[in-house]
Amino acid sequence: MTPKTKLIPMLEALFAVLVWGGSFIATKIALQEASPVTLVWLRFAMGIPVIGAAVFLRRQFALPRGREWGYFALLGFLGIAFHQWLQSNGLQTSRASTTAWIVATSPVFIAILGWLALKESLRLAQSAGILLAMAGVLLVVSNGDLSSLSLGRFGAPGDILILVSAFNWAVFSILSRHGLKNHPATRMMFWVMLLGWWMITVIFLPSGGLVEIANFSTRSWASLIYLGIFTSGLTYIAWYDALQSLPAAQTGAFLYLEPPVSVIVAALLLGEPITLAALLGGAIILFGVWLVTTDKWEKRK
Repeated sequence: MTPKTKLIPMLEALFAVLVWGGSFIATKIALQEASPVTLVWLRFAMGIPVIGAAVFLRRQFALPRGREWGYFALLGFLGIAFHQWLQSNGLQTSRASTTAWIVATSPVFIAILGWLALKESLRLAQSAGILLAMAGVLLVVSNGDLSSLSLGRFGAPGDILILVSAFNWAVFSILSRHGLKNHPATRMMFWVMLLGWWMITVIFLPSGGLVEIANFSTRSWASLIYLGIFTSGLTYIAWYDALQSLPAAQTGAFLYLEPPVSVIVAALLLGEPITLAALLGGAIILFGVWLVTTDKWEKRK
């Protein structure tokens, strides 16, 4: 692929990462007026038609067959209903910037699960990366006061939910590998989102969420549209387009931009402080994730 033909997929990957970087801030803003379940329900009510339109325009639409319904439903529960419930509830007390750093550890959990469940090799550098990433998380959530951890305080209450969401996303990613071998990514995500959204609907409709929606401010609607149309719709299309055109390692490198973007936007829009401990812990996390995901250690064997 020539540099010119690489430009569009690289811009798509950059677009996806920048939008995802602002998603935690948009969620914090929307949660000021919306309950977590209402936020998640509305977000995917907007995002699913965007994904669906892409599936139809690309002539990729096909109904799941047989056991695929159950498989997609499981992914919908893990990747949409449960995952977004964890993050939206966690963000009620966790800082958006802290959330971004914790979520960045998902590749570490993927490597651990790959080693435990799939018997994938785990090299010395990757093991060191796992330990470094976890140390970085402790530094971020404690804001440099590691003595507080010995007293049983793990940052804000929501930080634990966010850490669970990072592990849950790793489980979702491992389980998604089978479906991505048999379906275009956009089509698979359409069914996963749709089935996950239906599960949320069972919770949302009896909870009085429609009454809650009527009282949203313009600021909340702007945040929800950002989360729905962009974060849950256009970015998935752009990201998987980039993955199809670029090497996975090159595309994945863009993800390192997401936490710093979140930190900057959270400081500008939410007034969250940028502390030295958070920056140092974040740098340790990213270095640990790099050690886990880079392939140069394999090439040197």
